[in-house]
Amino acid sequence: MHFLKDRGFTLPSAEITPRTVYEERRRLLKLMAVGAAGAGLATWAGREAMAQVTRPNKLAALPGARTSVSGAMTMEKLTSYQDATSYNNFYEFGTDKSDPAHNAHTLKTRPWTVAIEGEVKKPRTFDIDELLKLAPMEERIYRLRCVEGWSMVVPWVGYSLSELIKRVEPTGNAKYVEFVTLADAKTMPYVGSRVLEWPYVEGLRMDEAMNPLALLTFGLYGEVLPNQNGAPVRAIVPWKYGFKSGKSIVKIRFVEKEPRTSWAKANPGEYGFYSNVNPKVDHPRWSQATERRIGEDGLFQKKRPTLMFNGYEPQVGQLYAGMDLAKYF
Repeated sequence: MHFLKDRGFTLPSAEITPRTVYEERRRLLKLMAVGAAGAGLATWAGREAMAQVTRPNKLAALPGARTSVSGAMTMEKLTSYQDATSYNNFYEFGTDKSDPAHNAHTLKTRPWTVAIEGEVKKPRTFDIDELLKLAPMEERIYRLRCVEGWSMVVPWVGYSLSELIKRVEPTGNAKYVEFVTLADAKTMPYVGSRVLEWPYVEGLRMDEAMNPLALLTFGLYGEVLPNQNGAPVRAIVPWKYGFKSGKSIVKIRFVEKEPRTSWAKANPGEYGFYSNVNPKVDHPRWSQATERRIGEDGLFQKKRPTLMFNGYEPQVGQLYAGMDLAKYF
């Protein structure tokens, strides 16, 4: 198991949580890595039950450590496990923030496969257990910024998406990566509603997908992803608004043309393909200049300035050099 320490885009978790909690988290992560190959995966096998368990104070938000943000130092703290797993957008399970935690127990995450298709030399279908052991797991503490104007700080577990991409060998025609979410009306009660066109589709430009920050994600807080957070595998793209990070992925396609993503199809005037966090480009119905950090001073009392690229400009700003970010929003 590898942990990122000083790459400029994580907060050292040993400085955020008490030593006893941190050591327990490391033990759980080791079990995840070993268990992917055998009996240690029992934690994952029982994940439906775990997702419903309330664990107050086990990994509550504590004073944060320092991290570099656009050349400055800032203090961060983790969002509590309870908030991160009960305040969610996952429209396949409902449109209220509490709906996914209440309804997602119906999702079945075993068996689960992810098909790799399109412009690759090695198309194939991965079983979830194959993906779990494809590369060493890392814990990365990222900011999560929602287009709705709220934010969290979450310790995710996974490995760079580029690890998977390199193994399937995209061709020269692969300009974009498309992610497709499961759309099963039997286990996802809002699939078929008119909220969106199903299945949910998201996408990245190839250089975005290859950036080391883009994370193929299997867990949070040192544990398996709860259903409501996108189990058993999702993407995390921390410099973009949260809806760009597809959940419960069943297909990854490499394509030549820009994918028609779900929110861009639903309302192209409000949700562009790139969807980078940008305090200077407002949503047509609200400002993006500030955000509400869930769990601070009550639910929505305090606002803080929104950071360009969610604070990851040193790592990703070069991807958009010369682009009009108000046009390509």
